[in-house]
Amino acid sequence: MGKKLGTWGIAAAMVAMLFWGYRYIHYRSLNAVSDAAFIKSDRLVMLSFKLPGKVVTMQKEANDPVRKGEVLARLDTSELEAAKAEAEHKRDALKKRIDEAVLKRRRLQKSLALQSAITTDDIARLEARIKAETLRIEAAEAQLEKLRRDTARYASLVKARLIAPDIYEKADTQRRALARDIEAMQKGLDAVRIERDKAQKALALSKLNEAQITELDKTIEAMQEEYKALEKALEGIAIKLDESVLYAPFNGTVAKKFTDAPRVVDAGTPVYAVVDPGALYCEVLLSEKKLHGVRPGNAVRIEVDAIKDKTYEGVVSSLSPVSASTFSLVPRDIASGEFTKLDQRFAVRIELKDKEGLRAGMGATVAIERKE
Repeated sequence: MGKKLGTWGIAAAMVAMLFWGYRYIHYRSLNAVSDAAFIKSDRLVMLSFKLPGKVVTMQKEANDPVRKGEVLARLDTSELEAAKAEAEHKRDALKKRIDEAVLKRRRLQKSLALQSAITTDDIARLEARIKAETLRIEAAEAQLEKLRRDTARYASLVKARLIAPDIYEKADTQRRALARDIEAMQKGLDAVRIERDKAQKALALSKLNEAQITELDKTIEAMQEEYKALEKALEGIAIKLDESVLYAPFNGTVAKKFTDAPRVVDAGTPVYAVVDPGALYCEVLLSEKKLHGVRPGNAVRIEVDAIKDKTYEGVVSSLSPVSASTFSLVPRDIASGEFTKLDQRFAVRIELKDKEGLRAGMGATVAIERKE
C-alpha cells in the first residue's frame, strides 16, 4: 500500500511539473517576459546655477514638495547689486548730460538759423540800398558834370559881357550845392557799405558757429553709444541676478539635495534634483529573441519588486529603433574577424495606467502580450 501511495505521489508530482512547465512555456509564448525593467520619469532634472557663486539660501529639503516657479535656492548677489547700482548711477547721469547737450544743440541751431535768416535779409536790404544810392550818385555826378560845363561857358560869356553875372553865379551856386550833396551821398553810401560788410561778417561767423553743432552732434553720438553700452551691461547684470535664483521648473518633489548653505559652488554644480511623480513610465530592455509580436499598443502586465501583491497595467507606446549597445562608449571591434555573438537588447517604453505607489528607479518584471 505504501509503495502504491509513493508511486501515486511521484506521478502527481510529475503531472504537476508538466502542468506548470506547460503553463510557463505557454505563458511565455503568449507574452514577452523580462525582469530587466525599471520605473523611470520623463521629468527628473538636475538643477544648478549658470554662474559660480556662494549659495546663501536653500529653501527645500529632500522629499519636500515644490510648485512650478517656487524659489529653491539663492546665490549671494551683493556684488551684482553694487555693480547694478553703480551702472544705473552712471546711466542716469549720462542721460542727464545727453538731454542737456540735445537741448543746447536745439537752442543753438534755432538761434543760428534765426540769426542767419535775419543777417541774410539785412544783407539783401543793404545791397539794394547800395545799388539805389550808387544810381543816385551816378545821376547826380552826371548832372554835376553838366553844371561844370555850364558854369565854364557862363564864365566866358560873362567875361565877354554877353550875359549878366547873376546867371553865372546862380549856376555856380547850383554846382557847389550839388557837389556837396554828392559828397554827402557818397559818405552815406560808404556807411551803408560798412554796415553791409558787418552783416556779411556776421553771416560768415554764424556759418562758422555751425561747426559747434557738428561737434555737439559728435559728442551726443559718443554719449549715446556709451549709454547703449551701459544699458547692455545692465541687461547682463539683470540676467545674472535672475540666474542667481534657482526656481522649480514644474510641480514635483525634491529627489535629492546636493549641497547646503552657505557654500561656494561652480557653474553647473548640481544643487537639487527634482522629479515629477506624475510623469512616470516603465522601460524594459527586451532581448531581441523576445521581440517578435511586440509592437505599440500591446497590453502589458507589470509587477514591481518593491510593491507586493499588486499588478500594474500598461501599454507599449514605443520601441527603440536601435539596440542599447549602439550607444556604448566602447563599441565592439569585429574587424579582426573574431566575433562572439551577443544577445542584443532593445528599449521598450510602456505607459502606465496606474502610478500609485511607484517611484522612479524601482525595478520591475513585465509581461508584454504578443500580437502576431
